[in-house]
Amino acid sequence: MPLKMQRGFRARPVSLGQARAAQQIWARTRVKGRLAILRRARHRIAATAEEIARTVPCEQPGALHRTVADTLVSEVLPLVEACRFLECEAAWILAPQRLNTHNRPFWLRRQTAETRRDPLGVVLILAPANCPLFLPGVQVLQALAAGNAVLWKPAPGGLGAAEALRDILVGCGLDPALLQLLDESAHLASEVASDAIAAGVDKVFLTGSATTGTAVLHQLAENVTPSVMELSGCDAVFVLPGADLDRTVAALIFGLRLNGSATCMAPRRVFLIGDHPDFVRALLDQLERLPPVVLPAHTQSQLTELLQDARRLGGAVMKDESDAGLRYALILRASSAMAIMQTDMFAPVLGIFDVPDTEAAIAAHGACRFRLTAAVFGPEREASELASQLPVGTVLINDLIVGTADPRISFGGRKSSGFGLTRGREGLLEMTAFKTIVTQRSRGRRAYQATTPAHQPFFAGYIQAVHGGHWLARWHGLRRLLRAAARLG
Repeated sequence: MPLKMQRGFRARPVSLGQARAAQQIWARTRVKGRLAILRRARHRIAATAEEIARTVPCEQPGALHRTVADTLVSEVLPLVEACRFLECEAAWILAPQRLNTHNRPFWLRRQTAETRRDPLGVVLILAPANCPLFLPGVQVLQALAAGNAVLWKPAPGGLGAAEALRDILVGCGLDPALLQLLDESAHLASEVASDAIAAGVDKVFLTGSATTGTAVLHQLAENVTPSVMELSGCDAVFVLPGADLDRTVAALIFGLRLNGSATCMAPRRVFLIGDHPDFVRALLDQLERLPPVVLPAHTQSQLTELLQDARRLGGAVMKDESDAGLRYALILRASSAMAIMQTDMFAPVLGIFDVPDTEAAIAAHGACRFRLTAAVFGPEREASELASQLPVGTVLINDLIVGTADPRISFGGRKSSGFGLTRGREGLLEMTAFKTIVTQRSRGRRAYQATTPAHQPFFAGYIQAVHGGHWLARWHGLRRLLRAAARLG
């Protein structure tokens, strides 16, 4: 059935029926054949990388003065690396897996089992505005590699990048019905999701804010449609005693500067564990060199209210503005009681928490409902110990954001930062439905017969003989089993 489209949309009308028909053929195509199209597409992306990068707007709200070079390194490069990962790894990840016979119950000794990963069917991808090529692009490639058809809803400003990737894939042999684009207009993604869910998509992948995720989940609940939610962050950086000050400050500046701070993994809270007397001064020296970011009006209004709340609760707010926009808002003496320290905001805002030890830092971190990523700077042993205690999706040690571009790494959050995974092995498996095939090679029919009171000591003896806690208990169970078997004949 056709989905509703907006006037002025440049792509073809979307037909879920055509997508399903094409997907059934695509699912029967060998994985090797699907990956051959992805390989050709990767080569074509490489040949036209700068042209593709220019399809991503350089001036987005909250991301002013993004250059083509920025897009090449942050979107095009990780996209082709993710494509190559699929070419090398998808076949074995998706291959049927035979369960080995180790620990198979004795009474099922003639049984074999195999797990398979079937395509879902038609998936809906709801894309973000801040990273309109890489984030949905990887999901599209994974969905196609797994044998699905895709409906792709770009965010406002993202249609050009979506069309560019689609044109390349179709030019490399993909059936156009397998990748169809929905309208990019600014109406809520939940409204688009409602139409697609009602039409019968098989799974929804959303990258967006927690508010949008909540609205879409309400739509999904009615039809029990599964989903992956990659939602907002209010991410934390932990600075341990012995951390490299210059590296830590450089990483924080990078995180605030990247994409005009419109990044879900951008640092928002810094926990200084112990004494770091030179940290704030070094940070301020670098912050003043940041280019200004022009915030959308609603974000600027929200920021003003949140900074007032932070001051009321004892925070010292250092806010650097220029005629061109906001450079940064640094909040000293930050606390978890401040609303801004529990808000998913795309603005160059950083709260500084002074905490005496890791236990206090973990407690303060836990007060925020967003659990996307965290970064720990300090000696590797101590940093690894702290990382193991942080309830987030990804922890980076002595790094910030950059390491998550590794195509092998799956990505997802917890609590208000969402659930499910994208990218990497687990992200590919999210594009499949799990199925087990169990084969019974025994010709006997004894398992189908009704039990009688005479069978009670037989089964009880077997359970004790196999699962008894010590050798004597198992010996008594075996004797009971043998006596009962003799009586049963």
